[in-house]
Amino acid sequence: MEFKDRRDAGRALAKALEPWRGQPLVVLGLPRGGVPVAFEVARALGAPLDVLVVRKLGYPGEEEFAMGAIDSGGVRYMDESALA
Repeated sequence: MEFKDRRDAGRALAKALEPWRGQPLVVLGLPRGGVPVAFEVARALGAPLDVLVVRKLGYPGEEEFAMGAIDSGGVRYMDESALA
């Protein structure tokens, strides 16, 4: 699928998630791109929006390659296949 921008993508995603309207939920957005998408979803579903701050753990020498992530609370996820 192609979208005009991230907000357009969020509106399309919100349509697909319409069955969730009225359910107790919170929409989470990731900084650097995910927040505009999440904003449109939250607005369309009438749900609260929160931002989940995470940082990619890059592979040494390969900055675009992620081997994991860590959130602002210290929770860490490591991709075991990337570490192998």
